[in-house]
Amino acid sequence: MNEESRFDPKILAFTCNWCSYAGADLAGVSRFQYPPNVRLIKVMCSGRVTPSMLLHAFKSGVDGVLFTGCHIGDCHYISGNKRAEKVYEMTAKLMKALGLDPRRLRQEWVSAAEGERFAGVVTEFTNQMRELGPSPVRVAKD
Repeated sequence: MNEESRFDPKILAFTCNWCSYAGADLAGVSRFQYPPNVRLIKVMCSGRVTPSMLLHAFKSGVDGVLFTGCHIGDCHYISGNKRAEKVYEMTAKLMKALGLDPRRLRQEWVSAAEGERFAGVVTEFTNQMRELGPSPVRVAKD
């Protein structure tokens, strides 16, 4: 497949204000290279994200959703990331029941000091979405 015909997935990333958004910022400041396919939505805490928000992203036409937050035990709101973990698990089950591949949703813990890790996660997830191809929800919408 040549470079021009390569599928460019649309990816939305929910990032917590305190850790993963700062990690994304560090990746940019440090000039770590990663695909430009991701758009960030900063939330105060990953624990504030709901299954409805994650599923709405797919309904809006994205191919993959990255759901990031502080490492377990490091949440600025004590247990927000533990709640986020449950939301992720519930949403993955809902996706499977709806016929949407749960691999299109990925949860990662990224600290403010992990800019290189953030870039690596985005690169890996983008490549995985390229392999999966366009979301069936996106295809139906287009």
